[in-house]
Amino acid sequence: MQIIPVIDLKGGRVVHARGGDRAAYAPVQTPLAAGSDPVSVVAGFLRLYPFKTLYVADLDGIMEGAPDVRTLQALRAAFPDLEIWLDMGVPDAGMMGEHFQKLARIRPVIGTESLRDGNEFLALSKAIESATVQAPILSLDFAKAKIIGADLMQSPQLWPDTVIVMTLDAVGANAGPHDTLIKHLRAATGEPKHIVAAGGVRDKADLVSLAAAGADAVLVASALHAGTLKAGDLIEVAGLQTGYVSS
Repeated sequence: MQIIPVIDLKGGRVVHARGGDRAAYAPVQTPLAAGSDPVSVVAGFLRLYPFKTLYVADLDGIMEGAPDVRTLQALRAAFPDLEIWLDMGVPDAGMMGEHFQKLARIRPVIGTESLRDGNEFLALSKAIESATVQAPILSLDFAKAKIIGADLMQSPQLWPDTVIVMTLDAVGANAGPHDTLIKHLRAATGEPKHIVAAGGVRDKADLVSLAAAGADAVLVASALHAGTLKAGDLIEVAGLQTGYVSS
C-alpha cells in the first residue's frame, strides 16, 4: 500500500484541514516543522519517511479560482524528485494546461465538487492531457455519505485509472475512514483501478483496514502531524497488499 502525505495550502501556508470547513482552517501546528511554511512541512514529512508522492490541495484555487502558483513553484524547486498530485479546482481547461506546463511532474486532480457532469469531466480530461501529456486523477468527493457535485458514481466507465475516494467530512475529524465506501467503489469498478482512500485515517489499524477493503493507496495528514502514524508503521504498511482480487 502506498501512503501519500497531504498539504492543504491557503494564503501561502499549510493549514490544518478539519471536517471540510475550509474557511475555518488555521495554519498547521506540527512537530515535523518549525512553522507552517509549505517547504518546511514537506521537508518534515520526508525526514519521517521517503515518500515518493505528495498531494496538494490548493484551497485558493479551489475556493477562489486563484491558484497559488508561487508556492507550487517553490515546492517543485525544493523537491524535484517528488511527484505532486494537485487539486487546484477547475478554473478552465486552458488555464489548467498553462499552469501545468509551467510545473513539471505535477499531476492534476479533478474533484467532482468542481464539476457539473460527466461530460465536463471528459472535456477537461482531453484538454488537460493534450496540454500536459498527463492523465488527470478523478476525486469522487463525498460529505455525509453523499457525493458532492457531479454524480459520477453511476458512471465508472468514465473513471480514469486512478480514482480518489475523498470523504471531506472525515478529514481531520479523528473518526476513522469509511471502509464500506471503499468496498463499494472497488466492487463498482468492474476492472482493476488504482483506488486511493482519503479522510479519517487515525493510525496503522485504519490503514490495515483500508487495505483489506481494497484501497491501493491512502492520503494522510493529521495522523502524521499528531504522531499516531510513525516511521515504523509506514514501513510496515508499505508492504500491505490490497484486498482486491482480479477475477
